[in-house]
Amino acid sequence: MGKIAFVFSGQGAQYSGMGAELYNCSEAAKNVFKLADSIRPGTSEQCFTASKEVLSETVNTQPDLFCVDLAAAEALKEQGIVPQAAAGFSLGEIPALAFCGYMSFEEAFKLVCKRGEYMHQCAQAGKGEMVAVIGFTEDKVRELCERTGTFAVNYNCDTQTVAAGSSENIEKLIQTVKAEGGKAVRLAVSGAFHSPFMKDASGKMAEYMENMVFSQPHIPAYANATAQIYTGKQLVSEQISSPVKWNQTIKNMISDGVDTFIEVGAGKVLSGLIKKISKDVKVFHVENEADLREVTAYVKG
Repeated sequence: MGKIAFVFSGQGAQYSGMGAELYNCSEAAKNVFKLADSIRPGTSEQCFTASKEVLSETVNTQPDLFCVDLAAAEALKEQGIVPQAAAGFSLGEIPALAFCGYMSFEEAFKLVCKRGEYMHQCAQAGKGEMVAVIGFTEDKVRELCERTGTFAVNYNCDTQTVAAGSSENIEKLIQTVKAEGGKAVRLAVSGAFHSPFMKDASGKMAEYMENMVFSQPHIPAYANATAQIYTGKQLVSEQISSPVKWNQTIKNMISDGVDTFIEVGAGKVLSGLIKKISKDVKVFHVENEADLREVTAYVKG
């Protein structure tokens, strides 16, 4: 076995009941939720019992998913499974940074709460949408975006790129994609994330983090904005209004020796994307007790 990497789930993977099994089967996971509740009372209860509608509000989604992601990672660590690298998709980058040691859990949770607030405010001020374009190369999607006044924002894999923009321009993009023989699927999100629509949120995050000091990490984390290992805290704020270079991130991690990816947190979205990016790597996910047992058995042989 080569290197193991943890990849932390992003927004859109939330569901009612997420994290409850981890809370009950792992003391390390329980401690993550307890810390969150001490800062933002009711967070764990929201994860375990709130409706999909409540969980899908950005101000709730981000702190809730942070907890589930980090709880899954800590549960694995409790079993003696520690990765040699990590990355997170959008929101998932914040729990990844906490797990890797760039900042404390408390700093990261407070930061993700602010991130959710700032992005929600931006989304309310400038209504926007996102759409997944399937079946075209990254270059082709960028060309279509330029033609329709939209932005390519999430490079998920070779044949799937997410675009963002105003509702009017997203509709133009959808019709253009169909005319060109591709597929376009609207995403259930509340704003045009990772685009210039989020410029104000990015600026507010930079101000919030002005006096924050990154610690020396014990595990390297790869940045969405560059697809390279983190080089400075400014990437946290830049990421909000910059494209997520997920496809290249995974390819770079594989080039750096990663051959086993474990998605930590809600859902299997990242697992599916990684399998599309490479057929030569092992991919697992952990979001409940059965997953935890399966991965532990595999890694420990």
